[in-house]
Amino acid sequence: MNTRREFIQKISGSAIALSVLPGYLPAACTTLPNEAYNGPVLKVAILGLGNYANRVADAMVSCKKAKLTGVISGTPSKIKAWQTKFNIPEKNCYNYENYDAIKDNPDIDAVYVITPNALHSEEVIRVAKAGKQAICEKPMAINVKEGEEMIEACKKANVKLLVGYRMHFEPHTLEIIRLRNAGEFGKIKFFQGLSGFIIGDPNQWRLNPKLSGGGSMMDIGIYSVNGSRYMTGEDPIWVNAVETKNDPVKFVQGIDETIQFQLGFPSGAVASCLSTYSMNWLDRFFLDGTEGFAELYPATGYDPTQGRTNKGPLDFPFIPHQTIQMDEMAAIILEGKKPVLPVDGEEALKDLKIIEGIYKSAQSGRTVNLKL
Repeated sequence: MNTRREFIQKISGSAIALSVLPGYLPAACTTLPNEAYNGPVLKVAILGLGNYANRVADAMVSCKKAKLTGVISGTPSKIKAWQTKFNIPEKNCYNYENYDAIKDNPDIDAVYVITPNALHSEEVIRVAKAGKQAICEKPMAINVKEGEEMIEACKKANVKLLVGYRMHFEPHTLEIIRLRNAGEFGKIKFFQGLSGFIIGDPNQWRLNPKLSGGGSMMDIGIYSVNGSRYMTGEDPIWVNAVETKNDPVKFVQGIDETIQFQLGFPSGAVASCLSTYSMNWLDRFFLDGTEGFAELYPATGYDPTQGRTNKGPLDFPFIPHQTIQMDEMAAIILEGKKPVLPVDGEEALKDLKIIEGIYKSAQSGRTVNLKL
């Protein structure tokens, strides 16, 4: 089965590395691999033990500020396998019926929800009511209304709601943002985001509208939606979109196959993006300004990100994105650290509003104004 993990085409060949800026990498990563850490550790349970959850758990083995301490699953065999692999005690294992009992478990500080999109809202709200910090995979919810309810529930419970925007901590990405903020690219005029792969198994939950809430836009397309914002440094004010569907049998009603969309920003900058489930090798961000450009390719895949600007290649050491993400999220929760790019519920709600605008535009054939 093709998944997001399999569509990345690695760029071959050598690159001339730019010098790592003194003090910069630590700003992108809470702790460097060779640094000791003796502070507080965020104790995390993962809810939903699918493929991506396994990737997160494996990456967390190298974390310094976050530790996997619990699991929540509806499949007993998965729980047993995770107990053995990650040394998780029986008292920290729950199913979908009884996990409200985490409220009384001091071994769990936060729960990372990694389940199909349509389940996020109910599960995050239950986590919040149990008094635990909530981390949720993206998209945060399947619509704006659910996203707002999640934010409100977490505020009411006085817990944080963080969303799995792992690229917000990726060093090449952050370096381009640093350079843009420093004026190295001049006035930003254009962004291009290409996000796509050929999806496999037609019976998977991503192709079930009741579980996914949509098609490619609710899976891979959100990377270009979110990337357009952090690469330009602006939120869009309008969108227009066109949907193309060549396989209505595989991509049933409510599951978009390919959507092209354009975004307009207050400065006059524009973005042109593509989200698809029917084309491989699409994982590229390009930012163009009056004085220079920046490119990420691969831009958002799980393998090492590669970047360059008009002045040459970027080269930062590779640490699994999820390792950096979980250490950074631990710092946000435990230390009140403010990340360069936000990963809270309000950030995720903006993406949901844009995606709703994209769908509305594709259906109506008209430009849709956005109010984020």
